[in-house]
Amino acid sequence: MEERTGDDSASQISQQTGEARDSSYLLILIRFSRDSTVSDDDEIDYSSKPEFYGPELDQKDEIWARKQRRGHTSDAVLSCPACFTTLCLDSQRHEKIVTQYRAIFVLNCKIIEAATQPGSKRKRNKRGSQTEAAAETFKNVCCSVCSTKVGVIDEDEIYHFLNVLPSEA
Repeated sequence: MEERTGDDSASQISQQTGEARDSSYLLILIRFSRDSTVSDDDEIDYSSKPEFYGPELDQKDEIWARKQRRGHTSDAVLSCPACFTTLCLDSQRHEKIVTQYRAIFVLNCKIIEAATQPGSKRKRNKRGSQTEAAAETFKNVCCSVCSTKVGVIDEDEIYHFLNVLPSEA
């Protein structure tokens, strides 16, 4: 008779449990493949129209969008970068910084009254050198849906969007 050491019996037990684990895993796979059905093109009925699509709804949506924009020509429609909510339908791109926009009329924006940012206006005199003017105060503007900071508003109530997604619509 063959003598077995403690290490041999432990490896034999782990090998048996590994085989049992593998066989139960294989059994689960077989059951899963039998229970689940994969649809072929032959099984799909293309003669019936889907209930969730209405061709007349596209036209209604287009009319609604035109009415919302009121015929304005805008540089971009601005959306929140976090939740894609529309923030502005009529905006003007900054002359030098192409990723910034300004607007007067906005949607889905809230002004954070407590947080203000001091800014400064620089004016050019007749010789072309810059001089400091009175400091301007900016208030933070956030998306009203997800509270992501999207820009600031100045004392003249002009919104300056710094963190938005523009769409060239």
